Amino acid sequence: MSRPEDPVLISARREAILVLGIWLLAACYTLGYCGLFGYGRKAETLTFVLGFPDWVFWGLVVPWLVCSFLSFVISNFVMTDEDLGEDVAEDKRDV
Repeated sequence: MSRPEDPVLISARREAILVLGIWLLAACYTLGYCGLFGYGRKAETLTFVLGFPDWVFWGLVVPWLVCSFLSFVISNFVMTDEDLGEDVAEDKRDV
């Protein structure tokens, strides 16, 4: 007979998979974009966005801002508190 999974484990696994997926997407995008648009360019083709070379802005700054926003959303609206069970009183613990 198998025990049902703990709700804390289910929640933690869901959140970990979500964060890992976002991290993988961000890493693939950043490495791909910077690899394609940052290397082998002539200096004359560079343009600047808010003082950054265009490939740095779109390949590093924007994904960093998006990930920061997603971290805020996930931590405030996706992650949930789970009941951890009863607290054991200090005087009743076996020492």
